[in-house]
Amino acid sequence: MKKQEQPIFKPKLISSLKGYSGAQFGKDLTAGVIVAIIALPLSIALALASGVTPEQGLYTAIVAGFVISMLGGSRVQIAGPTAAFATIVAGIVAENGFSGLVLATLIAGILLIVMGVLKLGSLIKFIPYTITTGFTTGIAVTLIIGQLKDFLGLTFVNSPIETIEKVEEVVHQIHTFNYEAFIIGIVSLAVLIIFPKFIKKIPPSIFAIVISAVLVKVFDMNVNTIGSLYTISSSIPLPSLPEFSFDTVKAIIPDAFTIAVLAAVESLLSCVVADGMTGSRHNSNTELIAQGAGNIASALFGGIPATGAIARTAANIKNGGRTPIAGMVHAIVLLLVLVVLMPYAALIPMPTIAAILFVVAYNMSEWREFVGIVKKAPKSDTLVLVVTFVLTVVFDLVVAIIVGIILATVMFMKRMSDVTDAYGWEEIDENTDDASIKLKKVPENTLVFEITGPIFFGASTKIADVIKHGKKQVLILRMRSVPAIDATGLHSLETIIKTCKKQGKTLILSHVNEQPMHSLEKAKLLDEVLIAENIDAALEMAENKI
Repeated sequence: MKKQEQPIFKPKLISSLKGYSGAQFGKDLTAGVIVAIIALPLSIALALASGVTPEQGLYTAIVAGFVISMLGGSRVQIAGPTAAFATIVAGIVAENGFSGLVLATLIAGILLIVMGVLKLGSLIKFIPYTITTGFTTGIAVTLIIGQLKDFLGLTFVNSPIETIEKVEEVVHQIHTFNYEAFIIGIVSLAVLIIFPKFIKKIPPSIFAIVISAVLVKVFDMNVNTIGSLYTISSSIPLPSLPEFSFDTVKAIIPDAFTIAVLAAVESLLSCVVADGMTGSRHNSNTELIAQGAGNIASALFGGIPATGAIARTAANIKNGGRTPIAGMVHAIVLLLVLVVLMPYAALIPMPTIAAILFVVAYNMSEWREFVGIVKKAPKSDTLVLVVTFVLTVVFDLVVAIIVGIILATVMFMKRMSDVTDAYGWEEIDENTDDASIKLKKVPENTLVFEITGPIFFGASTKIADVIKHGKKQVLILRMRSVPAIDATGLHSLETIIKTCKKQGKTLILSHVNEQPMHSLEKAKLLDEVLIAENIDAALEMAENKI
């Protein structure tokens, strides 16, 4: 039975509203409010880590969160700013300004829509687990390093962009250490770690913000707050387009590509996690289109890049959210917070923001998976993991993903080459357990070669060497274990055919599978060889030929 293909664009909101009940709305409303409470401090913290103003994190959660929930391919996905983007966005803002970031986000949104329309959603599964783990852990490390300044209360002379530059600046400016800021950071971190063990319903970040803000205010501590560093606005943003030129577009294309790829990877991974928790099934192409629309909307309303947030999505599910209504409620609640409570955000101490981001980085780091791969996986996988991790920290995500994929591909081809082999039956050990080979009678002047594995460019020389063996009149290539053949493999086979013709030999191909048969037919090589259904037919052909 043919598997039914999902439509390219069909938002889950449409199917969710069929039979929608008041009881479910109550659950979605509760989940949406709780997720909004969780998203509030995170959106502000991630905005600051991204080098933009606090309210711009909320703009992102409100606008992108609403659009992605409304148009998305998952029933429960919650979108907004995420830790994965923080260091990337900060770098773009530092190099190209906020207008450059807006333009990069707009182009990334367009790329995401194109990816969805071209049905590239399923291609996400071809990114190896070692690469996603490597760059996720790398991003977590860069996020932690980026927050050391505020956590320790340091005063930077320079404004470093790269992670290594930030480490150097921390070392050079360690003499500016502010013990009061450090105390607030430690207290906040303790609250974030200890409170969840006793209070489950309220996000610990809310307690950390309130307690630290009270301490700083009551004891008049010399600690930077959001209000001392930023001018906070509670106004609702209006849509606007940035000024741009061809040179600007050309300069930010790599950044747009980075945003699009990371948004696609993280969002679809979040959808997969959500599917596992709810037993539902997301539409990956619809989700990509929704992510694109959400990022375009976020950029137009002064926000930053958005993607599906795994932790917020999980919180939505755990609190009863089962339809996109919950995500839309979450966005509306944040809008109300922006208008009513945003001025109070000025009281939040910067070390508390750093502590919140430390916990976020730890939770996203996947360090257990990282260690597990290093301990259990083959050395080639460990190499891909470590290289991706190091390149993410030292350079950037684009370099890490490109090099990681190239390295993983090369390693995969090496493995495929190792499993591809061609051996003659006459070389089989007499003590072999393969009874089928021992019982077959091979006609005199006939040589049988068993080919195993795909015949592709990485293993084609092994196949080409077949013709060097022996000078018998008939050569049988048994291909029952050959699943596929590429152009280089066809060239090697064609070389064998030509050599057999020149030497007056008969070439018989036995048990050719569907893909190799189609390739041989397309290359017009079927007329040059004899095709046998199985090895018995091939041996009978050889005997008659002789």
